[in-house]
Amino acid sequence: MNVHSDDSTIAVDVMGADNGVSAFIRGVAYAIKNFSAELCKVVLVGREGEVRDAIARDKLGKFFEGVSIIHASQEIEMVDKPMSALRNKKDSSMFRAIELVKSGHADGMLSGGNTACLMAGGALKLRTMHGIDRPALCTMIPAPDHTFALIDVGANPSSTAKNLVHNAVLGSHYFKAAANVKNPRVGLLTIGTEEGKGSDLVCEAHKLLKLASRDINYSGLIEGFQLFEDTVDVVVCDGFVGNILLKSIEAMAKTLKAHIRREIRKNPLRILGAILASGAFLDIKKRLDPDKFNGAPFLGLNGTIIKSHGSSSMEGIASALRLACKVVRALKLGDLGKIVERVNLAINQP
Repeated sequence: MNVHSDDSTIAVDVMGADNGVSAFIRGVAYAIKNFSAELCKVVLVGREGEVRDAIARDKLGKFFEGVSIIHASQEIEMVDKPMSALRNKKDSSMFRAIELVKSGHADGMLSGGNTACLMAGGALKLRTMHGIDRPALCTMIPAPDHTFALIDVGANPSSTAKNLVHNAVLGSHYFKAAANVKNPRVGLLTIGTEEGKGSDLVCEAHKLLKLASRDINYSGLIEGFQLFEDTVDVVVCDGFVGNILLKSIEAMAKTLKAHIRREIRKNPLRILGAILASGAFLDIKKRLDPDKFNGAPFLGLNGTIIKSHGSSSMEGIASALRLACKVVRALKLGDLGKIVERVNLAINQP
């Protein structure tokens, strides 16, 4: 049953992810089963026959009673290039879902498909908000005692200082909505906290962020070792640095997990110790579970687009859908537009 607590609608692109249609359908069903009170109305977008076959094959029909399926004849694959896809795959599930947001028939969309095509489609069809030059991709990172937002994690590898200021505004506004924090602390990532330390881009952005401090709770420069120390709530960087940082964090987590498992298995005493400490290991796993933090919004567009990892598990897809519903309810683009206008006036003064 498609239970939802308001009239908001999320269009779910169920095609194009790494694990196919069935994986996304199972993820949506898991969300409806476990988080129904938190969800919006859901609309599935994809090849209707394949979608219905996937629902029937896994016997999930009871979860999709009353859920609409919007037929899209094409699928954007991971190898597709943005400009080619925009020209040749206009009836793809991804672009049809974005069109639903543009037309007002959906309040947001979720996709696990090609990131570059999703970015291009969103920017072309929804356009950036007035005053924002480029959208940015934001994600939540779990730390031992807090969670922080990292922006940009890959939408714009080459940025200007003004783009970084906009990232700070977008990340701060998003963190308020996603984490229910009234006045998020914002930090600019660099190689040292002393004035003048870092690239020309960082130094210029630092100056502009101080000018914009009326609307951004700017805490100043931070270094990489401070990220997990609850120093700030929003970490700002360009997409080149952010993408490398995000992938490095994910790789380190996997490496550390494998290393601990290998060392524990070396002798019986360590195995016994691991058994005795199993409760602690379980708590750590729950706290750092990437499935809980799946879903990254493209911020700065005239509409909500949430990107899920292409290889997400059922639980991860459900978390991304849950986040999409939370964002469309809490992210007030009208309020954000006023903040952007004030910030642009501040940083453009002579």
